Amino acid sequence: MRYRSTRGDPQRRRFCEILLEGLAPDGGLYLPEHYPSVDPATLRRWRRVYREQGYAELAFEIMSLYVDDIPAQDLRALLRKTYTAEVFGTGEIVPLRHLEEGLWLQALSNGPTLAFKDIAMQLLGNLFEYELARRGETLNILGATSGDTGGAAEYAMRGKQGLRVFMLSPHGRMSPFQQAQMYSLQDANIHNIAIEGVFDDCQDIVKAVSADLDFKRRWHIGTVNSINWARLLAQVVYYFAGWIQATERDDQRVSFAVPSGNFGNVCAGHVARMMGLPIDQLVVATNENDVLDEFFRTGVYRVRGSADTFETSSPSMDISKASNFERFVFDLLGQDAAQTRALFGDALARDGRFDLSAHPAFAQARSRFGFVSGRSTHANRLATIRDAWERFGVVIDPHTADGVKVAREHRRFGVPMIVLETALPIKFAATIVEAIGREPERPARYAGIETLPKRVQVMPRDAKRVKAYIESVCTQA
Repeated sequence: MRYRSTRGDPQRRRFCEILLEGLAPDGGLYLPEHYPSVDPATLRRWRRVYREQGYAELAFEIMSLYVDDIPAQDLRALLRKTYTAEVFGTGEIVPLRHLEEGLWLQALSNGPTLAFKDIAMQLLGNLFEYELARRGETLNILGATSGDTGGAAEYAMRGKQGLRVFMLSPHGRMSPFQQAQMYSLQDANIHNIAIEGVFDDCQDIVKAVSADLDFKRRWHIGTVNSINWARLLAQVVYYFAGWIQATERDDQRVSFAVPSGNFGNVCAGHVARMMGLPIDQLVVATNENDVLDEFFRTGVYRVRGSADTFETSSPSMDISKASNFERFVFDLLGQDAAQTRALFGDALARDGRFDLSAHPAFAQARSRFGFVSGRSTHANRLATIRDAWERFGVVIDPHTADGVKVAREHRRFGVPMIVLETALPIKFAATIVEAIGREPERPARYAGIETLPKRVQVMPRDAKRVKAYIESVCTQA
Protein backbone atom coordinates (compact mmCIF):
# COMPACT_ATOMS: atom_id res chain seq x y z
CA MET A 1 0.00 0.00 0.00
CA ARG A 2 1.29 3.44 -0.98
CA TYR A 3 0.07 6.82 0.24
CA ARG A 4 -0.37 10.10 -1.62
CA SER A 5 -1.00 13.73 -0.70
CA THR A 6 -4.41 15.32 -1.15
CA ARG A 7 -2.62 18.23 -2.85
CA GLY A 8 -0.82 16.24 -5.52
CA ASP A 9 2.76 15.76 -4.36
CA PRO A 10 4.05 13.17 -6.84
CA GLN A 11 5.98 11.04 -4.36
CA ARG A 12 4.29 7.92 -3.00
CA ARG A 13 5.20 6.80 0.51
CA ARG A 14 4.75 3.72 2.66
CA PHE A 15 2.97 3.56 6.00
CA CYS A 16 5.97 3.91 8.31
CA GLU A 17 7.22 6.94 6.37
CA ILE A 18 3.98 8.85 6.84
CA LEU A 19 3.68 7.54 10.42
CA LEU A 20 6.66 9.69 11.35
CA GLU A 21 6.04 12.54 8.93
CA GLY A 22 2.48 13.78 9.55
CA LEU A 23 1.72 16.43 6.91
CA ALA A 24 2.90 15.90 3.34
CA PRO A 25 5.66 18.24 2.06
CA ASP A 26 3.13 20.18 -0.04
CA GLY A 27 0.91 20.83 2.99
CA GLY A 28 -1.61 18.15 2.04
CA LEU A 29 -2.84 15.19 4.06
CA TYR A 30 -2.00 11.59 3.28
CA LEU A 31 -4.55 9.09 2.04
CA PRO A 32 -4.04 5.58 0.65
CA GLU A 33 -3.94 5.28 -3.13
CA HIS A 34 -7.09 3.17 -2.81
CA TYR A 35 -9.46 2.03 -0.09
CA PRO A 36 -9.40 -1.76 0.29
CA SER A 37 -12.81 -3.20 -0.56
CA VAL A 38 -14.44 -5.44 2.04
CA ASP A 39 -17.03 -7.92 0.74
CA PRO A 40 -19.87 -9.54 2.74
CA ALA A 41 -17.87 -12.74 3.25
CA THR A 42 -15.05 -10.75 4.85
CA LEU A 43 -17.51 -8.87 7.07
CA ARG A 44 -18.96 -12.21 8.15
CA ARG A 45 -15.48 -13.49 9.01
CA TRP A 46 -14.59 -10.31 10.89
CA ARG A 47 -17.78 -10.67 12.94
CA ARG A 48 -16.49 -14.04 14.15
CA VAL A 49 -12.99 -12.66 14.70
CA TYR A 50 -14.22 -9.90 17.01
CA ARG A 51 -16.59 -12.14 18.93
CA GLU A 52 -14.21 -15.07 19.30
CA GLN A 53 -10.72 -13.55 19.27
CA GLY A 54 -11.27 -9.97 20.40
CA TYR A 55 -10.68 -6.38 19.40
CA ALA A 56 -6.92 -6.61 18.85
CA GLU A 57 -7.38 -9.34 16.26
CA LEU A 58 -10.10 -7.34 14.48
CA ALA A 59 -7.72 -4.39 14.45
CA PHE A 60 -5.05 -6.57 12.87
CA GLU A 61 -7.43 -7.75 10.14
CA ILE A 62 -8.29 -4.15 9.21
CA MET A 63 -4.95 -2.41 9.69
CA SER A 64 -2.92 -5.07 7.90
CA LEU A 65 -4.77 -4.04 4.72
CA TYR A 66 -3.04 -0.66 5.00
CA VAL A 67 0.27 -1.57 6.66
CA ASP A 68 2.66 -3.76 4.68
CA ASP A 69 6.02 -2.47 5.92
CA ILE A 70 5.71 -3.87 9.45
CA PRO A 71 6.02 -7.68 9.63
CA ALA A 72 2.63 -9.24 10.38
CA GLN A 73 3.81 -10.85 13.62
CA ASP A 74 5.14 -7.51 14.86
CA LEU A 75 1.96 -5.62 13.98
CA ARG A 76 -0.17 -8.26 15.69
CA ALA A 77 2.04 -8.07 18.80
CA LEU A 78 1.77 -4.27 18.91
CA LEU A 79 -2.01 -4.45 18.68
CA ARG A 80 -2.25 -7.13 21.38
CA LYS A 81 0.00 -5.02 23.61
CA THR A 82 -2.24 -2.00 23.07
CA TYR A 83 -5.80 -3.29 23.28
CA THR A 84 -6.09 -5.03 26.63
CA ALA A 85 -8.80 -5.19 29.26
CA GLU A 86 -6.28 -3.84 31.76
CA VAL A 87 -5.88 -0.61 29.76
CA PHE A 88 -9.47 -0.20 28.54
CA GLY A 89 -11.49 -1.74 31.35
CA THR A 90 -13.20 -4.45 29.30
CA GLY A 91 -12.26 -7.12 26.79
CA GLU A 92 -14.71 -5.65 24.28
CA ILE A 93 -12.62 -2.43 24.39
CA VAL A 94 -15.49 -0.38 22.81
CA PRO A 95 -18.76 -1.90 24.16
CA LEU A 96 -22.23 -0.68 23.15
CA ARG A 97 -24.79 0.50 25.68
CA HIS A 98 -28.46 0.68 24.70
CA LEU A 99 -29.93 4.08 25.54
CA GLU A 100 -33.43 4.05 24.01
CA GLU A 101 -35.33 2.62 21.06
CA GLY A 102 -33.00 2.62 18.07
CA LEU A 103 -30.26 4.56 19.87
CA TRP A 104 -26.99 3.21 21.25
CA LEU A 105 -23.91 4.67 22.90
CA GLN A 106 -20.52 3.26 21.97
CA ALA A 107 -18.21 3.51 24.98
CA LEU A 108 -14.86 4.82 23.75
CA SER A 109 -13.68 6.52 26.93
CA ASN A 110 -12.42 3.82 29.26
CA GLY A 111 -8.73 4.37 28.53
CA PRO A 112 -6.09 6.11 30.65
CA THR A 113 -7.31 9.69 30.02
CA LEU A 114 -11.05 8.92 29.89
CA ALA A 115 -11.46 10.11 26.30
CA PHE A 116 -11.95 8.43 22.93
CA LYS A 117 -8.55 9.72 21.80
CA ASP A 118 -6.93 6.96 23.89
CA ILE A 119 -8.15 4.31 21.43
CA ALA A 120 -5.80 5.55 18.72
CA MET A 121 -3.17 7.30 20.79
CA GLN A 122 -2.19 4.25 22.85
CA LEU A 123 -1.43 2.45 19.60
CA LEU A 124 0.39 5.44 18.14
CA GLY A 125 2.77 5.52 21.11
CA ASN A 126 3.64 1.87 20.60
CA LEU A 127 4.00 2.29 16.82
CA PHE A 128 6.30 5.29 17.24
CA GLU A 129 8.53 3.52 19.75
CA TYR A 130 8.72 0.42 17.54
CA GLU A 131 9.61 2.26 14.34
CA LEU A 132 12.10 4.63 15.98
CA ALA A 133 13.89 1.66 17.53
CA ARG A 134 14.06 -0.01 14.10
CA ARG A 135 15.64 3.12 12.66
CA GLY A 136 17.77 4.11 15.64
CA GLU A 137 16.21 7.59 15.51
CA THR A 138 14.42 10.08 17.77
CA LEU A 139 11.21 12.02 17.13
CA ASN A 140 9.86 15.29 18.49
CA ILE A 141 6.07 15.18 18.48
CA LEU A 142 4.39 18.55 17.93
CA GLY A 143 0.65 18.60 18.49
CA ALA A 144 -2.31 20.85 19.18
CA THR A 145 -5.23 20.04 21.42
CA SER A 146 -8.61 21.50 22.25
CA GLY A 147 -8.79 19.29 25.30
CA ASP A 148 -8.53 15.52 24.90
CA THR A 149 -5.91 14.89 22.20
CA GLY A 150 -3.15 16.40 24.32
CA GLY A 151 -3.78 14.31 27.39
CA ALA A 152 -4.19 11.11 25.37
CA ALA A 153 -0.96 11.79 23.47
CA GLU A 154 1.05 12.62 26.56
CA TYR A 155 -0.13 9.59 28.50
CA ALA A 156 0.63 7.38 25.49
CA MET A 157 4.11 8.85 24.91
CA ARG A 158 5.35 9.48 28.47
CA GLY A 159 8.52 7.57 29.16
CA LYS A 160 8.72 6.20 25.61
CA GLN A 161 12.25 5.84 24.25
CA GLY A 162 13.28 8.24 21.50
CA LEU A 163 10.21 10.49 21.90
CA ARG A 164 9.56 14.01 23.14
CA VAL A 165 6.13 15.66 23.08
CA PHE A 166 5.50 19.39 22.60
CA MET A 167 1.75 19.94 23.03
CA LEU A 168 0.06 23.26 22.30
CA SER A 169 -3.26 24.07 23.98
CA PRO A 170 -5.42 27.23 24.14
CA HIS A 171 -4.58 29.08 27.35
CA GLY A 172 -7.52 28.95 29.77
CA ARG A 173 -9.90 27.37 27.26
CA MET A 174 -9.91 23.74 28.47
CA SER A 175 -11.80 22.39 31.47
CA PRO A 176 -9.91 22.37 34.81
CA PHE A 177 -9.76 18.56 34.68
CA GLN A 178 -8.34 18.56 31.15
CA GLN A 179 -5.71 21.14 32.09
CA ALA A 180 -4.75 19.19 35.22
CA GLN A 181 -4.42 15.93 33.28
CA MET A 182 -1.84 17.47 30.97
CA TYR A 183 -0.07 20.12 33.02
CA SER A 184 0.47 17.92 36.09
CA LEU A 185 2.67 15.48 34.16
CA GLN A 186 6.29 15.83 35.29
CA ASP A 187 7.89 13.44 32.78
CA ALA A 188 11.05 14.89 31.26
CA ASN A 189 9.93 14.11 27.70
CA ILE A 190 6.58 15.95 28.03
CA HIS A 191 6.41 19.72 27.31
CA ASN A 192 3.14 21.65 27.58
CA ILE A 193 2.80 25.03 25.86
CA ALA A 194 -0.33 27.11 26.50
CA ILE A 195 -0.92 29.50 23.59
CA GLU A 196 -2.70 32.81 24.19
CA GLY A 197 -5.50 32.16 21.70
CA VAL A 198 -7.94 29.48 20.63
CA PHE A 199 -7.39 25.94 19.37
CA ASP A 200 -7.21 27.04 15.75
CA ASP A 201 -4.25 29.28 16.62
CA CYS A 202 -2.49 26.26 18.11
CA GLN A 203 -3.29 24.21 15.03
CA ASP A 204 -2.02 26.98 12.74
CA ILE A 205 1.29 27.01 14.60
CA VAL A 206 1.65 23.23 14.20
CA LYS A 207 1.03 23.59 10.47
CA ALA A 208 3.42 26.52 10.17
CA VAL A 209 6.21 24.62 11.91
CA SER A 210 5.52 21.51 9.81
CA ALA A 211 5.60 23.64 6.64
CA ASP A 212 9.17 24.74 7.46
CA LEU A 213 10.74 21.64 5.93
CA ASP A 214 14.29 22.54 6.97
CA PHE A 215 13.27 22.94 10.62
CA LYS A 216 11.05 19.87 10.48
CA ARG A 217 13.87 17.69 9.17
CA ARG A 218 16.61 19.15 11.36
CA TRP A 219 14.66 18.54 14.57
CA HIS A 220 12.75 15.42 13.44
CA ILE A 221 9.27 16.89 13.93
CA GLY A 222 6.26 14.55 13.75
CA THR A 223 2.60 14.89 14.69
CA VAL A 224 -0.08 13.02 16.62
CA ASN A 225 -3.05 15.14 15.61
CA SER A 226 -5.67 13.50 13.45
CA ILE A 227 -3.82 14.83 10.42
CA ASN A 228 -1.61 11.77 11.11
CA TRP A 229 -3.05 8.94 9.01
CA ALA A 230 -1.99 6.25 11.49
CA ARG A 231 -4.19 7.76 14.17
CA LEU A 232 -7.18 8.00 11.87
CA LEU A 233 -6.65 4.42 10.69
CA ALA A 234 -6.73 3.15 14.29
CA GLN A 235 -10.12 4.85 14.71
CA VAL A 236 -11.56 3.07 11.68
CA VAL A 237 -11.53 -0.19 13.67
CA TYR A 238 -14.15 0.80 16.23
CA TYR A 239 -16.70 1.57 13.51
CA PHE A 240 -16.49 -2.07 12.46
CA ALA A 241 -16.69 -3.18 16.11
CA GLY A 242 -19.74 -0.99 16.70
CA TRP A 243 -21.50 -2.37 13.62
CA ILE A 244 -20.75 -5.96 14.69
CA GLN A 245 -22.26 -5.39 18.13
CA ALA A 246 -25.38 -3.62 16.84
CA THR A 247 -26.30 -6.12 14.09
CA GLU A 248 -26.95 -9.79 13.50
CA ARG A 249 -27.05 -9.81 9.69
CA ASP A 250 -24.09 -9.01 7.48
CA ASP A 251 -26.17 -6.75 5.22
CA GLN A 252 -27.76 -4.76 8.05
CA ARG A 253 -27.03 -1.05 7.97
CA VAL A 254 -26.31 1.22 10.93
CA SER A 255 -25.77 4.95 11.33
CA PHE A 256 -23.19 6.73 13.45
CA ALA A 257 -23.58 10.11 15.12
CA VAL A 258 -20.23 11.71 15.83
CA PRO A 259 -19.55 14.85 17.91
CA SER A 260 -17.15 16.65 15.61
CA GLY A 261 -14.95 19.71 15.49
CA ASN A 262 -11.80 18.74 13.61
CA PHE A 263 -13.50 16.07 11.46
CA GLY A 264 -10.99 13.35 12.38
CA ASN A 265 -13.32 10.99 14.21
CA VAL A 266 -16.09 11.09 11.61
CA CYS A 267 -13.51 10.93 8.80
CA ALA A 268 -12.57 7.49 10.14
CA GLY A 269 -16.22 6.54 9.67
CA HIS A 270 -16.03 7.82 6.12
CA VAL A 271 -13.05 5.53 5.48
CA ALA A 272 -14.93 2.56 6.96
CA ARG A 273 -17.91 3.33 4.72
CA MET A 274 -15.66 3.61 1.65
CA MET A 275 -14.26 0.17 2.48
CA GLY A 276 -17.75 -1.33 2.39
CA LEU A 277 -19.02 -1.19 5.99
CA PRO A 278 -22.84 -0.95 5.70
CA ILE A 279 -23.20 2.58 7.09
CA ASP A 280 -26.45 4.35 6.29
CA GLN A 281 -25.70 7.85 7.63
CA LEU A 282 -22.70 9.61 9.13
CA VAL A 283 -24.21 12.27 11.35
CA VAL A 284 -21.89 15.21 12.08
CA ALA A 285 -22.86 16.86 15.38
CA THR A 286 -21.38 20.30 16.09
CA ASN A 287 -21.74 22.78 18.90
CA GLU A 288 -22.13 26.55 18.47
CA ASN A 289 -18.91 26.50 16.42
CA ASP A 290 -20.84 25.07 13.51
CA VAL A 291 -18.46 25.40 10.55
CA LEU A 292 -19.06 21.76 9.56
CA ASP A 293 -22.83 21.89 9.97
CA GLU A 294 -22.86 25.03 7.82
CA PHE A 295 -21.01 23.22 5.05
CA PHE A 296 -23.24 20.17 4.98
CA ARG A 297 -26.34 22.38 4.97
CA THR A 298 -25.19 25.03 2.49
CA GLY A 299 -22.02 23.94 0.69
CA VAL A 300 -20.10 26.89 2.14
CA TYR A 301 -16.98 26.12 4.18
CA ARG A 302 -16.19 29.24 6.16
CA VAL A 303 -13.48 29.24 8.79
CA ARG A 304 -13.77 31.64 11.71
CA GLY A 305 -11.11 33.73 13.36
CA SER A 306 -10.25 33.65 17.05
CA ALA A 307 -12.70 36.43 17.86
CA ASP A 308 -15.56 34.50 16.22
CA THR A 309 -14.82 31.15 17.87
CA PHE A 310 -17.21 30.67 20.77
CA GLU A 311 -16.08 29.36 24.14
CA THR A 312 -18.66 26.66 24.88
CA SER A 313 -19.52 23.97 27.40
CA SER A 314 -18.33 21.31 24.93
CA PRO A 315 -14.84 22.85 24.61
CA SER A 316 -13.11 20.04 22.73
CA MET A 317 -15.26 21.03 19.75
CA ASP A 318 -14.47 24.75 19.94
CA ILE A 319 -12.83 24.50 16.54
CA SER A 320 -13.54 26.60 13.46
CA LYS A 321 -11.01 25.15 11.02
CA ALA A 322 -11.46 21.41 10.56
CA SER A 323 -8.08 20.06 9.45
CA ASN A 324 -9.28 16.59 8.50
CA PHE A 325 -12.05 17.95 6.32
CA GLU A 326 -9.57 18.15 3.43
CA ARG A 327 -9.50 14.36 3.20
CA PHE A 328 -13.25 14.14 2.67
CA VAL A 329 -13.36 17.02 0.18
CA PHE A 330 -10.60 15.28 -1.80
CA ASP A 331 -12.86 12.21 -2.11
CA LEU A 332 -15.95 14.34 -2.73
CA LEU A 333 -14.20 16.00 -5.70
CA GLY A 334 -13.29 12.67 -7.27
CA GLN A 335 -9.80 12.69 -5.69
CA ASP A 336 -8.85 15.72 -7.77
CA ALA A 337 -5.66 17.02 -6.13
CA ALA A 338 -5.57 20.24 -8.18
CA GLN A 339 -9.07 21.23 -7.07
CA THR A 340 -8.29 20.29 -3.47
CA ARG A 341 -5.11 22.36 -3.50
CA ALA A 342 -6.98 25.32 -4.97
CA LEU A 343 -9.55 25.17 -2.17
CA PHE A 344 -7.41 24.40 0.87
CA GLY A 345 -4.10 25.86 -0.24
CA ASP A 346 -5.33 28.97 -2.06
CA ALA A 347 -8.97 29.92 -1.41
CA LEU A 348 -8.84 29.47 2.36
CA ALA A 349 -5.60 31.41 2.63
CA ARG A 350 -6.97 34.19 0.43
CA ASP A 351 -10.65 34.38 1.39
CA GLY A 352 -11.06 32.25 4.52
CA ARG A 353 -13.84 30.33 2.77
CA PHE A 354 -14.89 28.39 -0.28
CA ASP A 355 -18.29 27.63 -1.75
CA LEU A 356 -19.21 24.27 -3.31
CA SER A 357 -22.96 24.86 -3.24
CA ALA A 358 -23.14 25.06 -7.04
CA HIS A 359 -20.63 22.26 -7.62
CA PRO A 360 -22.27 19.10 -8.97
CA ALA A 361 -20.41 17.02 -6.39
CA PHE A 362 -21.92 18.80 -3.37
CA ALA A 363 -25.19 16.86 -3.46
CA GLN A 364 -23.17 13.64 -3.26
CA ALA A 365 -22.04 14.49 0.28
CA ARG A 366 -25.45 13.22 1.36
CA SER A 367 -26.58 10.99 -1.51
CA ARG A 368 -23.34 9.07 -2.10
CA PHE A 369 -21.31 9.52 1.09
CA GLY A 370 -24.16 9.55 3.63
CA PHE A 371 -23.27 12.76 5.47
CA VAL A 372 -25.89 14.76 7.35
CA SER A 373 -25.38 17.22 10.17
CA GLY A 374 -26.87 19.22 13.00
CA ARG A 375 -26.04 21.75 15.69
CA SER A 376 -26.40 21.70 19.46
CA THR A 377 -26.30 24.61 21.92
CA HIS A 378 -25.56 24.93 25.62
CA ALA A 379 -29.27 24.75 26.42
CA ASN A 380 -29.63 21.67 24.20
CA ARG A 381 -26.78 19.81 25.85
CA LEU A 382 -28.00 20.60 29.37
CA ALA A 383 -31.45 19.29 28.44
CA THR A 384 -29.98 16.17 26.83
CA ILE A 385 -27.74 15.41 29.82
CA ARG A 386 -30.68 15.91 32.18
CA ASP A 387 -32.95 13.71 30.07
CA ALA A 388 -30.41 10.85 29.90
CA TRP A 389 -29.99 10.99 33.67
CA GLU A 390 -33.67 11.24 34.59
CA ARG A 391 -34.99 8.68 32.09
CA PHE A 392 -32.15 6.16 31.91
CA GLY A 393 -29.89 6.80 34.90
CA VAL A 394 -27.01 7.46 32.51
CA VAL A 395 -24.66 10.45 32.83
CA ILE A 396 -23.13 11.59 29.54
CA ASP A 397 -20.53 14.28 28.90
CA PRO A 398 -21.43 17.52 27.04
CA HIS A 399 -19.88 16.45 23.71
CA THR A 400 -21.69 13.11 23.75
CA ALA A 401 -24.85 15.06 24.58
CA ASP A 402 -24.36 17.08 21.39
CA GLY A 403 -24.12 13.77 19.53
CA VAL A 404 -27.28 12.38 21.12
CA LYS A 405 -29.27 15.56 20.41
CA VAL A 406 -28.37 15.58 16.72
CA ALA A 407 -28.67 11.77 16.40
CA ARG A 408 -32.31 11.95 17.49
CA GLU A 409 -33.01 14.37 14.65
CA HIS A 410 -31.74 11.89 12.03
CA ARG A 411 -32.97 8.50 13.27
CA ARG A 412 -34.53 6.20 10.69
CA PHE A 413 -36.87 3.37 11.52
CA GLY A 414 -35.11 0.00 11.62
CA VAL A 415 -31.59 1.45 11.40
CA PRO A 416 -29.63 1.40 14.67
CA MET A 417 -28.12 4.81 15.45
CA ILE A 418 -24.81 4.56 17.32
CA VAL A 419 -23.58 7.70 19.10
CA LEU A 420 -19.83 7.71 19.62
CA GLU A 421 -19.09 8.61 23.22
CA THR A 422 -16.44 11.30 23.48
CA ALA A 423 -15.31 11.37 27.11
CA LEU A 424 -16.32 10.47 30.63
CA PRO A 425 -18.42 13.16 32.33
CA ILE A 426 -15.91 13.91 35.12
CA LYS A 427 -13.81 15.82 32.61
CA PHE A 428 -16.59 18.43 32.44
CA ALA A 429 -17.93 18.36 35.98
CA ALA A 430 -19.21 21.96 36.10
CA THR A 431 -21.58 21.39 33.17
CA ILE A 432 -22.81 18.11 34.65
CA VAL A 433 -23.56 19.84 37.96
CA GLU A 434 -25.44 22.56 36.09
CA ALA A 435 -27.48 19.92 34.25
CA ILE A 436 -28.33 17.42 37.00
CA GLY A 437 -27.26 19.06 40.25
CA ARG A 438 -24.59 16.53 41.20
CA GLU A 439 -20.96 15.72 40.45
CA PRO A 440 -20.29 12.81 38.11
CA GLU A 441 -18.30 9.84 39.34
CA ARG A 442 -14.54 10.29 39.45
CA PRO A 443 -12.18 7.34 38.96
CA ALA A 444 -10.10 6.87 42.09
CA ARG A 445 -6.81 7.40 40.27
CA TYR A 446 -7.83 10.99 39.49
CA ALA A 447 -8.72 12.06 43.02
CA GLY A 448 -7.37 15.57 43.67
CA ILE A 449 -5.73 15.92 40.26
CA GLU A 450 -6.64 19.61 39.98
CA THR A 451 -4.47 20.43 43.02
CA LEU A 452 -1.27 18.81 41.70
CA PRO A 453 1.71 21.02 40.72
CA LYS A 454 1.61 22.10 37.09
CA ARG A 455 4.38 22.32 34.49
CA VAL A 456 3.45 24.52 31.51
CA GLN A 457 4.88 27.36 29.41
CA VAL A 458 2.52 30.18 28.39
CA MET A 459 3.38 31.75 25.02
CA PRO A 460 1.85 34.23 22.55
CA ARG A 461 0.48 33.13 19.15
CA ASP A 462 3.89 33.02 17.50
CA ALA A 463 5.30 30.06 15.59
CA LYS A 464 8.81 31.51 15.89
CA ARG A 465 8.61 31.45 19.69
CA VAL A 466 7.46 27.84 19.63
CA LYS A 467 10.26 26.86 17.24
CA ALA A 468 12.82 28.59 19.44
CA TYR A 469 11.52 26.71 22.48
CA ILE A 470 11.69 23.34 20.69
CA GLU A 471 15.22 24.10 19.54
CA SER A 472 16.34 25.09 23.05
CA VAL A 473 14.94 21.91 24.61
CA CYS A 474 16.49 19.68 21.93
CA THR A 475 19.93 21.30 22.11
CA GLN A 476 20.04 20.98 25.91
CA ALA A 477 19.11 17.29 25.86
